[in-house]
Amino acid sequence: MSKHFLSRLLRTALLTMLALVACISSSFAQNHKQGKILGGYFEEWGIYYAGYNIANLQQNGVADKLTHLLYAFGNVTTTPAPACSIADSWADYQSPYLPSVNGNAYPGPLYGNFAAIQQLKGLHPNLSVLMSLGGASSANTAAFVAAASTTAGRQALAASCIDMFVNGNIASGITAPGLFDGFNIDWEFPTATDTQNFTALLQEFSKQLNALSETTGKQYSLSFDGPAGAQNYVNIDLKNAAKQVDFITIDGYNYSGSWVTQTNHASPLYDSSEDPLFGQGLDIDDTVNAYLSAGVPASKYTMGLPLYGAGWTGVPNVNNGLYQNSTGPSPVLWTNGTGLCPDLSGNTPGCDTLLTPGLLTYSTLSTLTSNGYSNYFDQQRGAVSLYDPTSGTFYTYDDPSTASLKMTYINTKVPKGLGGAYVWALKDDDASGTMVKTMAAGLGR
Repeated sequence: MSKHFLSRLLRTALLTMLALVACISSSFAQNHKQGKILGGYFEEWGIYYAGYNIANLQQNGVADKLTHLLYAFGNVTTTPAPACSIADSWADYQSPYLPSVNGNAYPGPLYGNFAAIQQLKGLHPNLSVLMSLGGASSANTAAFVAAASTTAGRQALAASCIDMFVNGNIASGITAPGLFDGFNIDWEFPTATDTQNFTALLQEFSKQLNALSETTGKQYSLSFDGPAGAQNYVNIDLKNAAKQVDFITIDGYNYSGSWVTQTNHASPLYDSSEDPLFGQGLDIDDTVNAYLSAGVPASKYTMGLPLYGAGWTGVPNVNNGLYQNSTGPSPVLWTNGTGLCPDLSGNTPGCDTLLTPGLLTYSTLSTLTSNGYSNYFDQQRGAVSLYDPTSGTFYTYDDPSTASLKMTYINTKVPKGLGGAYVWALKDDDASGTMVKTMAAGLGR
């Protein structure tokens, strides 16, 4: 009997065990819910084409399930000095047209998402709202590099961000004290020359937030976004960086995508010898093991789940489309999955709100089994996919079955479990918040 065959048997047995545990998750999770984080990223630009607002979190009940709301993004600049800045003033605090969260009109002068957050926090006083700084912007990355390179730069940046978002000095004549409860540092991605400066920047933010806490009596949170790929997290001193923060939002997605031509799972729990890229650490379990081995406490490991899927087209009808060569990214569909979006400019209502070839929201993906696609569960990897042989289109994504498995993994990976989970991004769930609610049930929330 071969080593790979034994490995497959063990993996299948483990996934079967996880599935059985997930079936009784409501009682199981109640014993593991203490301290578990359930976070969700809210994208400020979601109010535009997607029409997704803070009010939606209240209407669909998702706000009742979250422990942390992470607002993406605040900008970082070094001109004329290291500081935080508003990324989109209209969305953040100027738009008077956003729906009310609690039924009351926004009195001004604060409007936009920030005013909606104030109302949401009034209804959910235990909800921690963090400003996520940075993101994929190359300008923000360059600003992090420059600001973190000196003691004075780190001090100035932390002081500015705290003044703007925690103290609430948003703009001239507009204040909102206590609007945010801390920060999520999303520096994508430190290089080898940034390793010490990355930790030092976190240390400075922590120092200043602790000093503010002594004055206000409030507790503030600090986290950073941890990459899944070894080529990126190897540049972070994970053990010492983890000491500076309350938790880490660690990506559990983008292990594959339409930037490569061969289909694969984008957010699998495990590796598999059947994968042509076997042994390269392109799975959640390998990422978890790497972080824990580096000295990150399990309680600070927060697993990211994608509420979007990656897709390819021109995929032959072999192995249900998995591990096959494609002709390119999948097309953008209507939100009901019935056909192709004719216009990606954002001027045509009704298209999948990501408006990006090779990507679809969970909301759209959940309609595809009614439109010619079949769903496949990969027992080796704890992952699901969709395939339509007629169009030759393949998608990899997460659904409630894999969300439940991942929550069980979080609860059982180590004796007291990992720290929790989060999603990117809240607007991509279906209208009922099915994925977030499934995760909440698995974590006992």
